[in-house]
Amino acid sequence: MIVDVHSHTPQYRGPVPPERRIINPAWRPDRAVSSVYNWDEYLAEQTPADITIVFGVAWHPGDSTGGVNGVDEPSDMPGNVNDKTAAFAHAYPQRLIGFMSLHPHDPRALDELARCKDDLGLRGIKLGANYQIFHPLEARALAIYGQAQQHGLPVLFHQGTSPVRMAPIRFAHPLLMDEVAMRYPDLKIIMAHLGHPWTVDTAVVIRKHPNVYADISGLFYRAFGFYEAMIKAAEWNVLDKLLFASDYPVTTAAETFQSLHKVNSIVEGTNLPRVPEDKLEAIIYRDSLALLGLS
Repeated sequence: MIVDVHSHTPQYRGPVPPERRIINPAWRPDRAVSSVYNWDEYLAEQTPADITIVFGVAWHPGDSTGGVNGVDEPSDMPGNVNDKTAAFAHAYPQRLIGFMSLHPHDPRALDELARCKDDLGLRGIKLGANYQIFHPLEARALAIYGQAQQHGLPVLFHQGTSPVRMAPIRFAHPLLMDEVAMRYPDLKIIMAHLGHPWTVDTAVVIRKHPNVYADISGLFYRAFGFYEAMIKAAEWNVLDKLLFASDYPVTTAAETFQSLHKVNSIVEGTNLPRVPEDKLEAIIYRDSLALLGLS
């Protein structure tokens, strides 16, 4: 079974009006990304993943549509970002697991956590401290981690850089997760994107903490950086703590699947080390749900 631990909720249930399409050229270097899409497009693009974790981002305190671009994007679904995720996940319970997104600066964040857990059935939390502009160690964020640990809700953090101009990169540095994990040792944490470009920093954090993992989303389209990150993970002996992930719509599960089989191609004909093929295969078929307590 292939589990994709990182994808974004579609804004539309039905067809997307052509004038509502948003094309973003900044998310990856090889092609532009259509960041407004619908349920059918998502499901078609997410094969070969058998199960995918899906979420939005609560960009602002309170109600937000949770768009990929950091703006309130159009939608044909009612409610906030978590309502949209829950509607989509409930429609395809065999294929999707919904995570909530909370904004620590929302005075009702913990109430929203309880609503999402108890009423909407969302099973984890997505946070992006740089996008949401909060320090990961501030008290309002710590309150969310405490509740997440208590209720067994894994937290996926955006880690590393971003092209969003007003998103402070320092809030997404991987070493901050070391301090979060020390305070909340039983909290299941996923560090997205292997913390690129700070992949060594991410490797040493996930090596240190039993309940901290990293996903490989959004890496392969920088071929040497992807190879370098995977070699670093091999040298630090943490390939077994990497989780398969796409970051749809920025990439697809199929692209990520194919890229893992090609990671060593960039060093063919050289004496540079190879990432062990069996370890790459293991990433694809890793039982991420069991590791995260979501089985």
